[in-house]
Amino acid sequence: MLVHLGIRNYTVVEALEVELGPGMTAITGETGAGKSIMLDALGLCLGDRADPRAIRPGCERAEVTATFDLGDLPAARAWLAERELPAEECILRRVIAGDRSRAWINGSPATLQQCAELGRHLADIHSQHAHQSLLRREVQRGLLDSYAGAGKAAAHVAALAREWQETRDALEALRGAGDEGEARRQLLEYQVRELDELALGDDEIATLEAEEKQLAGAEDILASAGEARELCEQLEATAQRARRLIDAGQHPGAGLDNAREMLESAAIQAGEAQSDLEHYLDAIEINPERLAATQQRLEQIYAVARKHRVQPEALREEHATLAAELAKLSGGEAQAEALAARQRELEKAWEEAAAGLTTARRKAAKKLVRETSKSLDSLAMGQCSFEVRLAPREARTPHPAGAEAVELLIATNPGAAPQPLARIASGGELSRISLAIQVVTASATTVPTMVFDEVDVGIGGAVAEVVGRLLRRLAGGAQVLCVTHLPQVAAQAHRQLKVSKEGDRKAVRTALAVLDDNGRVEEVARMLGGVKVTEQTLAHAREMLEEAAAG
Repeated sequence: MLVHLGIRNYTVVEALEVELGPGMTAITGETGAGKSIMLDALGLCLGDRADPRAIRPGCERAEVTATFDLGDLPAARAWLAERELPAEECILRRVIAGDRSRAWINGSPATLQQCAELGRHLADIHSQHAHQSLLRREVQRGLLDSYAGAGKAAAHVAALAREWQETRDALEALRGAGDEGEARRQLLEYQVRELDELALGDDEIATLEAEEKQLAGAEDILASAGEARELCEQLEATAQRARRLIDAGQHPGAGLDNAREMLESAAIQAGEAQSDLEHYLDAIEINPERLAATQQRLEQIYAVARKHRVQPEALREEHATLAAELAKLSGGEAQAEALAARQRELEKAWEEAAAGLTTARRKAAKKLVRETSKSLDSLAMGQCSFEVRLAPREARTPHPAGAEAVELLIATNPGAAPQPLARIASGGELSRISLAIQVVTASATTVPTMVFDEVDVGIGGAVAEVVGRLLRRLAGGAQVLCVTHLPQVAAQAHRQLKVSKEGDRKAVRTALAVLDDNGRVEEVARMLGGVKVTEQTLAHAREMLEEAAAG
């Protein structure tokens, strides 16, 4: 429910704040005072496109804010929650600055499409010049399904159709591979078999390369290590001889103690190095056969790596990847059979669910036509022929919307062929037709706020009173805002707002007043009597308000 509407610098509105409540609210005032501006501003918050010319002259920007109570709106709360936005209430804000326009939902920047999506859960504007959701076929279908109490059945049909389509697409993609897929499978079999036969081990490449390097340089290694062993032997002998030359017996005193220790240590270390070199030389052999085998294995590995266009170290990873792809393709035939079986199951389930939905729609359509025709008759449109068309789809494949297309048709002249609602030329007729349908289906609607802009165009007298009563009846299950010129309609409202224009030659602005009981009597009397309001007119106005309140 719309609880607050704030407008700043929009057309002739300088600043306007209005608090709104449940039930029916009539918006009245002189022609040209700006009654429809409130509805146009609300439409901006609900995703309508902005016109930079709507900015009040002399101002840089216009701003509109609409606040909705989400108490009984699970769909709107779910929409906000899916986008991680606060869902306790909904504040829509729109700012127009020059050629730019920006929007926010609960303080977060939003696109016009998002505002429109959320707006469908919040309010429905019925106007001669504004959009109407009832003109959209998907809304007509949803309205009929809700009226039939088949909302869950329709959702189930849609879910089955979507899953069927996804299964069909997957099966076609699998079968579409055809010869190309078979050729790929054969190539993979060859590649995986080749890598299986290679049987590359962990760290095998590094081990082989180290061994190959050692075997290839065995003669040079033996020569250099042998020479180093001989030098260590000579060094050991030289250090021992030097140590004997400075023996303590010949050189008493502590002056050479340090030198003697270092020569002893040098002799020992040279001996140990000589021993290590001997062990190393014993382990080295000249083995041409092993060298050839090592080089052959490395060349085999390098050749396979070049063929797969990867580094030798990546061959094991490549092997695992190709094997996994081969396993997937090898199971393609079984997968295709499983998908085909699932597609048949889903098609059968959809046919059963769609048949049940069709039965519910046909039954509800008859009732909707009957009740709407009665409502149209009371609105002085008894000559209209209303029809709900359920046209079977040519393709019998599962469709998310069911087995038939749903469309509301109307003929406003006797003998004329019924046409879609969108082709109705008269805005006043379209507003009253929409009103009749909305009143009949009010028990099924999920939109909490309905706005009607001058639905009384072209009517008067008793019919106007019927329109007022229908709007009041509709307000029993939803919030109704109605711009009207007729006192018969305004008198039926639970509350009344008066819009007036103030200013001078330099500037004009729109003002809004919430009328109390006396103010309502005076305003309804003005609507009845024009410029001159007499006591008789006031009495008549008071009587109309009292009768409306008494029900």
